[in-house]
Amino acid sequence: MVIGPSRYDSGVPDFDPATPSIARLYDYLLGGKDNFAADREAADKLLAVAPDSGEAMRENRQFLARATRWVAAEGITQFVDLGCGMPTEPNTHSTAAAAATDPRVAYVDTDAVVLAHLRALAAQGNEGVTVIDGDVREVKTVLDAVAASIDLSRPACLLMGALLHFFPIDTAGDLVGRYVAALAPGSYLVLSIGHAEGAEADDVFSAYSASGNRAYNHSVADFGDFFRGLTIVEPGIADARLWHADAELAAPLAHRTGQYLVGVARVG
Repeated sequence: MVIGPSRYDSGVPDFDPATPSIARLYDYLLGGKDNFAADREAADKLLAVAPDSGEAMRENRQFLARATRWVAAEGITQFVDLGCGMPTEPNTHSTAAAAATDPRVAYVDTDAVVLAHLRALAAQGNEGVTVIDGDVREVKTVLDAVAASIDLSRPACLLMGALLHFFPIDTAGDLVGRYVAALAPGSYLVLSIGHAEGAEADDVFSAYSASGNRAYNHSVADFGDFFRGLTIVEPGIADARLWHADAELAAPLAHRTGQYLVGVARVG
């Protein structure tokens, strides 16, 4: 199902391919083909400073899939994926469908190319998929659109993967609080952010921000504050590689400047 009408309903509109998009930058680093020269150039600048960036983004994508499966195993069949980006595998709806019967997934993004790909997926027999052209900062507007296909009076899973590092800490915390306030007891919150430490951390986030989307290096403590008032599930706040890992990992993990901090919490 597609929420509309939208300015993108007639296909991808004219836009400047010379302007990089963080969603397409991610697509390139994840090995996708839906990106342009400007996206690849911005990604290569990031890789020059943080060579493990692509690997870290794949680890984040794998975490989101594991978290989705885990939440689905807890009986959740409704998912809201904010700032979802390209539906690169593994994506939320295919992961949820493998773990739950008839899940419903509402994808929210503003990128024209992302929306075009999501709408193509929705049109290819994915009846539980809803595509919403929405700016996550417009909380009420987004929630009203989500409510057309997701019953927010029942438990749902809210995913904000690789999203909150694009907002100052106060704005990010406010967004989490306002979205969580709309969730029914028994719902779940899934979060991940890019994080860097050490002498090269500023260089990493400067390169990240060069894509045209300023990124903020939130601390571990600040990330923990996003879950305030909620019950964080085991193993708590962790490196993406360690959250319910599918295989044993060498301990300790190899040190690197950048990583993804992740966590899952129960509402109510």
